[in-house]
Amino acid sequence: MKCRARSGTRLIVCAASLFCLTLVGLLPLQADAPSGQYQWQQALRLISRERMLADVIRLSSPEFNGRQAGTKHGLAGAAFIADQFTAAGLTLSSIPDQHMIGGTPTGLMTSPIKTTSIGPGPSLQLTLPGDSGFARLGAGYWPVLDSRSADVRGRIVFVGYGISDPAHGTDDYRGVDVRNAIVLFLRGKPGHYSTPVTHADKVRIAAEKGAAAYLTATGPILAPYEARRGMTGKPSAFYGLIPDSHDLPGAWISTELAERILTDGAGRHLRELQEGLNAKPAAQALDTGVAAQLRWEAGTEEGILANVLASIPAAPSEWAHETVILGAHRDHFGVQAGVLFPGADDNASGTAVLLEAARTITRSEWRPKRTVLFVSFDGEERGLLGSRLYVARAPIPLSHTKAMINVDHAGIGNGRLTVGVTGIEQDTALEAGRMAGLADKLDLFGFFPGGDHVPFHEAGIPTAAVVSGGVHPHFHQPTDTADTLNPEILEAAVRYVLELVKRVADGP
Repeated sequence: MKCRARSGTRLIVCAASLFCLTLVGLLPLQADAPSGQYQWQQALRLISRERMLADVIRLSSPEFNGRQAGTKHGLAGAAFIADQFTAAGLTLSSIPDQHMIGGTPTGLMTSPIKTTSIGPGPSLQLTLPGDSGFARLGAGYWPVLDSRSADVRGRIVFVGYGISDPAHGTDDYRGVDVRNAIVLFLRGKPGHYSTPVTHADKVRIAAEKGAAAYLTATGPILAPYEARRGMTGKPSAFYGLIPDSHDLPGAWISTELAERILTDGAGRHLRELQEGLNAKPAAQALDTGVAAQLRWEAGTEEGILANVLASIPAAPSEWAHETVILGAHRDHFGVQAGVLFPGADDNASGTAVLLEAARTITRSEWRPKRTVLFVSFDGEERGLLGSRLYVARAPIPLSHTKAMINVDHAGIGNGRLTVGVTGIEQDTALEAGRMAGLADKLDLFGFFPGGDHVPFHEAGIPTAAVVSGGVHPHFHQPTDTADTLNPEILEAAVRYVLELVKRVADGP
């Protein structure tokens, strides 16, 4: 299949109203509908918002303690999903060297993993006037979750976007000495710098320059993608994914705190500095005149990364040897700095959609022409570890994988669905929206750069990424709780996913 949607291209198709969407499960069936379609519509009537919300509530409860990959709670979450797949009538996949619980195959694809957690009582203290100088956890900063333990004090040096690439005309470190200092750099990169750069790249550069630690912040001028995602100046929890050879302790601080460091310490405005950085590759580095102390304990443990695989076998057909994957990541951040991250929208919501899709298909009389493989991925927050593990050890040859459909952040937003497709015909994605009663609530794009579909895309497999549209205000925050979700959005997501899976599994 060839995709005609170019990355960043937006297509909005208007048809039925939102009122019709909320009543679609109550509409009468057509008397002359083919029997297979009749049975499919009957199964769709049994989709339950309450059941999906109950799944979200349980997965985001203290029972699973934030579902951090590599912990006993992460593995308990995997066992729960395996039980739900079995109860729905799916067949747990037979995987070479699969993990066993009590001698029983569990459908788990596993790999050893080392997990880092920030202990209770971290602190970030700054020599700023007007208060005690302690930044507030959550509102003012979050330690980067895979940082090593920290007890560092040093002056803060602003280094722009933290890029040092003189060969391509950009060196944000020009003119400053950061040895034993704490560097402060902005997230992202200026538009004129075309070379890809990651957070880990910036930390590596800081370590090579002799910095003792780092702070990072979102600038007041947002890139179009950041604005569309509704990003704010509030810090979020995240993993830096930094190799041990360049590991530095670090924290994401609020835009407000970064502004205070620069205005109170150096008499400069962050917006003015960012405007200069965005305009041309000219260094804006400076010593802020403010010092900071970072203190926390980080603990590590050895554990198991666990994907859960279960399938609905294909009916006899010429395509029965092929597979369509429907996936959603299950993991979140666990407990960090003594605070529980429930991960209701991210991604108990996508997991609930995955489970409800499985129940709906097995209740219907539809038997796909291609096998439908359901995968609950682990380690997405840790750099897509679970989906990369699958691609590296695929139990079904990737050459026989027709498409991968990924569901993430499917419970909050503006009532629309955002879908990014690569290698799947736009007409297929749009027809799925029409059949789901969502034609006027569908925003279609090309490739999405983040999520468990990415390793499949890199392997040349057609993909679709499905998320709920609009702002997700609790993204990577402890406030991502089940009571913030909208069950109507969950239902819309599962309806769309089911129609898309059906078309890809049965299509040429």
